[in-house]
Amino acid sequence: MTLLSSKGTYGLVAMYELSKDYQFNKPVKIKDIAARANIPQNYLEQLLNILKKDGFVKSIRGAYGGYMLSTHPSNIKVLDIVRSLEGNIKITETCTGNPVLELFYEEAQKKLEKIFDITLDDFKLYQQKVSNQIFYTI
Repeated sequence: MTLLSSKGTYGLVAMYELSKDYQFNKPVKIKDIAARANIPQNYLEQLLNILKKDGFVKSIRGAYGGYMLSTHPSNIKVLDIVRSLEGNIKITETCTGNPVLELFYEEAQKKLEKIFDITLDDFKLYQQKVSNQIFYTI
């Protein structure tokens, strides 16, 4: 079972890449985002159009144009990005008719939403963890 489809996964990666460039206040070309995030450019364009429509990114036209976040990364929640691309995250669509399982699914749903209730800016913490890991190669 996969929680996020490629749409949600690639969209989140693209938003993370844009968040890293927010401080420069310059648009990023779609081909650069696609290369850095390893996303097919045509697919990325579709995802960015959805994210633009929902107000997460803005596009700048012209030779020096591209995409950029519409607001500071601390104002953009991962849960909202996922909802924009995937719809509501659900543990199950099926009603079991069993009150114990229904309560379990309800609580699991709330916990899942809490996990995704972070901002793009919070990814800095994960970046620090990655940077602190020591890699050994032989």
